[in-house]
Amino acid sequence: MILAAGRGERMRPLTDTCPKPMLQAGGKPLIAWHLEALAKAGFNHVVINHAHLGELIERGLGDGSQYGVDIAYSAEGTALETAGGIRKALPLLANGPDSEPFLVLNGDVYTDWPINHANTVLQAWSALRPDQRPLAHLVLVPNPEHNPKGDFYLTPNGTVHGDAEHSAHSAYTFSGIGVYQTSLFKDLPLNEPAKLAPLLRQAMAQGRVTGELHLGLWLDIGTPARLNDLNEYLNHKVEMKEMPKESPAS
Repeated sequence: MILAAGRGERMRPLTDTCPKPMLQAGGKPLIAWHLEALAKAGFNHVVINHAHLGELIERGLGDGSQYGVDIAYSAEGTALETAGGIRKALPLLANGPDSEPFLVLNGDVYTDWPINHANTVLQAWSALRPDQRPLAHLVLVPNPEHNPKGDFYLTPNGTVHGDAEHSAHSAYTFSGIGVYQTSLFKDLPLNEPAKLAPLLRQAMAQGRVTGELHLGLWLDIGTPARLNDLNEYLNHKVEMKEMPKESPAS
């Protein structure tokens, strides 16, 4: 699933007439980079949620065949936040609480994280009993300038926590990329806004969230300046201004 329902307030006025995932980056829509990477990794069924100017997303991407994927759309009259949007899209993603896990990516990030890592996560989970499987696996990145304190703590054994009890470990930024179990969302009310962080923190308290640290390229395209940086990188291969080159010290 690619999350594409945000209004993109900080990107205005660009997003007044164009949904943020459809803004041009390197000569193609930002979301197209995800679609092409997903197809290359063998993820051929993609669900995209939308709200603001969603018809422009559907018109621009169509059925996904031009990118080698099959796209299903989950339209939201009003944006339902991340967890609420995933809950609404569950019928398009899975067929019940015991269905296979799925990969979710924020539509407004650019990254070279290898999507086939998600297959490794899925294979590891399949070897466990259902009650032993993590509810989520998060891709974390070194903290960019706009989020210096990070979001979650990553322990040496690969579990992720969100409370100060684990502050002895390094805090990193959530990339907006995660693998999730259907059961994490199934009890949420349908068509009601719900944030993802509270669900993740509940699962973290149960020790059921794992993670990995990606030290490669990642950029949150949250402002026109960052979109310009990405265009400069894609068009001219200049160095990204905000990309940490190594993990911060523990």
